[in-house]
Amino acid sequence: MAEEHSSFIKSWQQLLVVVVLAFLIPIIGIALITQLVTGQRQEQPSEDTGALNRIKPVGEVVIAQGGGATGQRTGEQVFGEVCKTCHEAGLAGAPKFGDKAAWAHVIAEGEKVALDHALHGFKGMPAKGGNPDLTDDEVHRAVVYMANNGGANWKAPAVTAPAATATAAAPAGAATPATAAPASTSAVATAAPNPGTSGAPGATTVASAAAAPAAAGKPDGKKVFEGTCMVCHGQGIAGAPKFGDKAAWAPRIKQGMDALYNSALHGKNAMPPKGGNPALSDAEVKAGVDYMVAAAK
Repeated sequence: MAEEHSSFIKSWQQLLVVVVLAFLIPIIGIALITQLVTGQRQEQPSEDTGALNRIKPVGEVVIAQGGGATGQRTGEQVFGEVCKTCHEAGLAGAPKFGDKAAWAHVIAEGEKVALDHALHGFKGMPAKGGNPDLTDDEVHRAVVYMANNGGANWKAPAVTAPAATATAAAPAGAATPATAAPASTSAVATAAPNPGTSGAPGATTVASAAAAPAAAGKPDGKKVFEGTCMVCHGQGIAGAPKFGDKAAWAPRIKQGMDALYNSALHGKNAMPPKGGNPALSDAEVKAGVDYMVAAAK
């Protein structure tokens, strides 16, 4: 009988185990309950986020800083827009970008001489790389950018941060006053001619007003030529037919406009695709070709 009521703990080691378990089991239980509760709370923010997305306003005001404004282009931007055409491939003797050996003699002549050549033209290179819209500081930054990548340590003029502009995002499907106004005005003008005149003049006025936006949407070939094509075609560099030279353009025009467009868009011989300016659209490239062909006929 004494053995039936005796404790199962026979040694001090067993007693120690029992005491430890008596502490650990409640602690583990509390920890599991806490983790369960906090885990449920972590899921709550996603539900709140969904609700906020559903009730957020349809229009937002965004403050944006304009980039590439006139006079504010960095040297890298000017290089990509203008200088890259010749300096990336080293066309017509232009020192190739990043080629330290090619830039060594330019750097040795000094920053002042290099800038003077870039501003006023030198050995086939047109003034300001063929883009007269560039400011002197923008040209200076481009010269420093290329020279420093060729081993120089020149300092470029600082870029003044342009003023921030605010734009508002309009709700989808909403008609803006600027879009709605011309449509209604045209309708009125079509229905009733100007007082004191016959119906025909009134219709002519409406037709002219409607044709103006269409003409405005066509790319400016002259602008494309001055900004990109002039770099080589202005001086006939690297075998490019010189602008206005009828004899040089005649055999090319004979091939047809589709062939000229294809060469301008995809490159031919030393001419890179799109004249080295990938930012140009196909329509702009074709407009530039049209402008040069018209001047050679």
